Amino acid sequence: MKLLVIGSGGREHALCWKLAKSPLVDRLYCAPGNAGIADAATLVPLAQTDIDGIVAFAEDNAIDFVVVGPEQPLVLGLVDRLEAVGIPAFGPSAAAARLEGSKGFMKDLCRRHDIPTARYRRLSDAAVAHRYLDEVAIPVVIKADGLAAGKGVTVATTRAMAEQAIDEALQDNRFGAAGAEIVIEEFLEGEEVSFFVLTDGVDAAPLASAADHKRAFDGDQGPNTGGMGAFSPAPALTPELEADVMTRIIHPTIRAMAAAGCPFKGVLYAGLMLTPNGPKLIEYNVRFGDPECQVLMLRLTSDLLPVLLAARNGRLGDVPMEWDDGHAISVVMAAKGYPNDKLQSGPINGLG
Repeated sequence: MKLLVIGSGGREHALCWKLAKSPLVDRLYCAPGNAGIADAATLVPLAQTDIDGIVAFAEDNAIDFVVVGPEQPLVLGLVDRLEAVGIPAFGPSAAAARLEGSKGFMKDLCRRHDIPTARYRRLSDAAVAHRYLDEVAIPVVIKADGLAAGKGVTVATTRAMAEQAIDEALQDNRFGAAGAEIVIEEFLEGEEVSFFVLTDGVDAAPLASAADHKRAFDGDQGPNTGGMGAFSPAPALTPELEADVMTRIIHPTIRAMAAAGCPFKGVLYAGLMLTPNGPKLIEYNVRFGDPECQVLMLRLTSDLLPVLLAARNGRLGDVPMEWDDGHAISVVMAAKGYPNDKLQSGPINGLG
């Protein structure tokens, strides 16, 4: 088979590394990829948001299957466009990708279907948002509604921090259209874990557990990031807890999306807080996590490609997954200033 992976990060490197090992793969491309990915796949100089260019490349090169790594092309409808021209693709439709593309959409779905999550309110007026702070306890969480590369979340430990986060999104336009609406939600206390399932729109198969480190600095300090490292398995996610999450969070979500006419196919990544009152959903992502994907691919001992194909084709129950019993860990090297005023380029030294 000829495969095309979309994306340029560590997640896509891990996917290409794993897919390249499959005996089913004859040729592997990655768009746009990175220097490390070049060891596993042929790089294609197309931006991950160049939907027209990606579709044209896939048609011109008779690609058999496309694996979409990042959230942005999923929200932009890349899977819809590929499927429309007869090219199978792994990932949710644009309608289903709203679970990550709009935090307000996700929270409303949870409220309608009694999926445990933090109390919240959607707001688009800064003055109203400031007044709403009178009704909630501090600390409080302020989130940009749309995609902000994992950086649109502020855990405000003071009223001043909350007001600043509101103004940055709604007045200063820090996140552009993604921050035109915000979600203010209660702060949940407990241990945070990442829970991944593959789903074909009806059935769901849990992946190995993982957890990442969101804060930029040691000691759980500094701003939230897209992830500074990850480890697998996550000891806090016991088999009993996993069963509870599947029953109360994952399966109701899959049923709700199907009932809404936008069945979810792909990776459903639930960010969970293990609270004293049980697990609660913090947010959904609609793809493999980065950096969690890296540790998951290290522990997956069976072939990745058949299970991705089964999820797309509605035959997930036919393909088992096998996992190494050991542990895996990843550490992210971030540019100076990340996630705020970071350097855009520069050498990486000391890797020898």
